[in-house]
Amino acid sequence: MSQDLRDMFRNSDAEIELSMKAGHEQRFLKRMEGELPVSKGLSFPWFKIAAAIIILIGLGAYIFVPWNGQEAVEATIVEKDKPMPEEKGISLGDLSPDLKKVEDYYMVSINLELSQLEISDRNKTLIDSYMERLEELNKEYKKLNGELNAIGPNDQTITALIKNLQLRLQLLYKLRDKLKELQTHGMQADKDTLIRSV
Repeated sequence: MSQDLRDMFRNSDAEIELSMKAGHEQRFLKRMEGELPVSKGLSFPWFKIAAAIIILIGLGAYIFVPWNGQEAVEATIVEKDKPMPEEKGISLGDLSPDLKKVEDYYMVSINLELSQLEISDRNKTLIDSYMERLEELNKEYKKLNGELNAIGPNDQTITALIKNLQLRLQLLYKLRDKLKELQTHGMQADKDTLIRSV
């Protein structure tokens, strides 16, 4: 039995002759068709087209319908008058690098707070009233800038310009706090309504 396995298998293949009766394969296939008949499926191309249309409609609704179900709210216009072309003159930031840093800090903070406002039907009137006050402060800032150019830099004008920027930022902080308060009050009212309905 010390025969090599490979040699043993080669010899055994040659010795065994596989033979089937004539027509065995045809009889087997005929019997298979009888046992497992071929079923004709429904019209799959129509189902594929319908599924593709449903997916497209779902994606379109997901993209174009607002997430929280709020309708688009008309934007508040901060400047009602057409902007006048500003004369080239000095501004607070042109006086010194320190004043430039102060002006940039307040302007960036103001713009950041404005960009984070979420306007809805519930808070639109509140935001409008604050925007009108901001517009008044903006006009006052432009007037003070004109005074700075006309009279020249002095401590009183510089202090008034910085104070104006501070007031605008404080006003936006108050607006943010009021909106949070309004939102939590609205959420509490929604919870109370939900509890009453149950």
